[in-house]
Amino acid sequence: MFILKTRNSISQIARLRSPKFRQTGSNCTLSFWYYNYGESVGAAELRLLVDGLPKPTVLWRTYYSEGNQWLKAVIQLGRLPHPFQFSLDKISLGVYEGVSAIDDIRFENCALPPPALSCEGPNHFWCRDTKACIDSLLVCDLVDDCGDGSDEDSCDPDLQCDFENGLCNWEQDVEDDFDWIRIRGPTPTVNTGPLKDHTTGTARGHYLYLESSEPRQFRDKAVLLSPLFNPSGYGTCAFRFHYHMFGKEVYKLSVFQRTVSNSKGWPLWYKFGNQENRWIRQTLFISSSKPFQILVKGIVGDGFTGDIGLDDVSFLGCTLYNGAQHPFGSFFKGDLPTISTTTSATSVPATLPMNNCTEEEFVCRTSGHCIQMIQKCDFRPDCSDKSDESACVMEVCDFEDKNLCGWYQPALEQMSGNYSIIITKTFKWQLGRGANLYPEEEQHCPLTDHTLCTEEGWYLFADSSNGEFGDTADIATPVISLTGPRCKIIFWNHMNGSTIGSLEVLYKSSNKTSKLWSQTGSQGPQWNRAEVFLGIRSNFQVIFRAKRGVSYMGDVAVDDITFEDCSPLLISEKPCTSEEFMCANKYCIPKNNLCDFVNDCEDNSDESPSM
Repeated sequence: MFILKTRNSISQIARLRSPKFRQTGSNCTLSFWYYNYGESVGAAELRLLVDGLPKPTVLWRTYYSEGNQWLKAVIQLGRLPHPFQFSLDKISLGVYEGVSAIDDIRFENCALPPPALSCEGPNHFWCRDTKACIDSLLVCDLVDDCGDGSDEDSCDPDLQCDFENGLCNWEQDVEDDFDWIRIRGPTPTVNTGPLKDHTTGTARGHYLYLESSEPRQFRDKAVLLSPLFNPSGYGTCAFRFHYHMFGKEVYKLSVFQRTVSNSKGWPLWYKFGNQENRWIRQTLFISSSKPFQILVKGIVGDGFTGDIGLDDVSFLGCTLYNGAQHPFGSFFKGDLPTISTTTSATSVPATLPMNNCTEEEFVCRTSGHCIQMIQKCDFRPDCSDKSDESACVMEVCDFEDKNLCGWYQPALEQMSGNYSIIITKTFKWQLGRGANLYPEEEQHCPLTDHTLCTEEGWYLFADSSNGEFGDTADIATPVISLTGPRCKIIFWNHMNGSTIGSLEVLYKSSNKTSKLWSQTGSQGPQWNRAEVFLGIRSNFQVIFRAKRGVSYMGDVAVDDITFEDCSPLLISEKPCTSEEFMCANKYCIPKNNLCDFVNDCEDNSDESPSM
């Protein structure tokens, strides 16, 4: 069918009507091919007309010429229980030059499930009148999958919300940047967000959405809080919801679970980017030994075409917590133990030998000898038992025997050991070796380490099968007190894979962090040597930061980290030799180091113009 206008009269309408349909099943989709081409061809739209509803629902629009080509449109209809028909409308505004056409209309998965002779097993539900056999996860999910409504009978209204009459027992988080908005019909910005809700499939139904236009800024977040639930124990507790992520600049939707009120919780699921103009169903299975709460977080993208929709949230097999009248009941405080943010490597024994040291001095553990605090962790043992260097980063680390050599992960130090799910699902550094690789991992993980060049050798890697795009993982040294003028870090890195992110070496002192070295993208299937100059620095940390790419195909690995020539200079009791230069602070350095743009003396006297 096509339209070719030949007259210039204003507001001409061409309308193509479908037959009337009685109803559709919950997975129904309509597709067709369309052609809309010409300098001033104008817009066309497909409308849904439902018996009993005065206003039509717009299902699809094309606004302008889309080139000399046929394009496919796929429209999600979903469950429509009442008789309906479609109207394809083309409106002319006087000046018109172009052709609009439609062909190959197809309905798919639009029938209700057929009756079954039997429906056995705990994972199935037998519909009362239609006798269809459906998956038990479809029961009480706010969608009439049976066709007779029996799968939605006798459901607990406290465990589901279609947002037709408000937020039910969900709440807006007060600590986020803005709120979810309840709306019906299309969102205010074209080419983003839903055109209709999921519950009714029409513009009459309500849903929640995240508005990404101004004054919203990139990465602003809106969080929705569920009611509290009892521990799930060993039974099945499922969270079902429908989401809509359509628009060029859609960013991220994620779901978290928490058991303490002032925490962000741990991630259960996330979705990133444009998922086309459709509602998508998601089921999450929840396990918790304590009362818990679900958080749904939407994050704004870098532009106004990034609206995200949420509808028909429901729980199956979960029970509301009966001891709390408010989402932050008294039980909800302090369930997680307090975790020290310092690495255990820096702890000291409870008892020390008798000494006369001040608080600004370090006590050698065996002798009780006092040394200056700046001499602790400076790559030179000043105590006879080397205790001043025992809680520090090691000069050489090959990660064999699964030893981290004093390196630690600050973010993981703040997580509870009782909640292993937090640790396991977080993008983080961990030890690995080629012998433990799963199939297909050999395409982006090192097959052998650098130290031994075998599958049995250990290395450190940031596992990109966890986390999400843009996540960072830090592994840091304890505070290094002082380094010498020639200090540098040498390490080997492995960055191979189609979606490698980046690796950075950072310098952190007090609250200031600066980048010393970085590398981005795949560098090939081999170990590569890197060298980073540090020079003279005091009271600082070195941090390796891995940034995750867009998928799991991109693990970053490091091995054989060496701090070379990092001990500070010593003031010799002997005079400098003829081959040495005496610095203003009495240090002796080789004369070859003069005027080489490196502060070898620590007081810069070897680089002074008056030298």
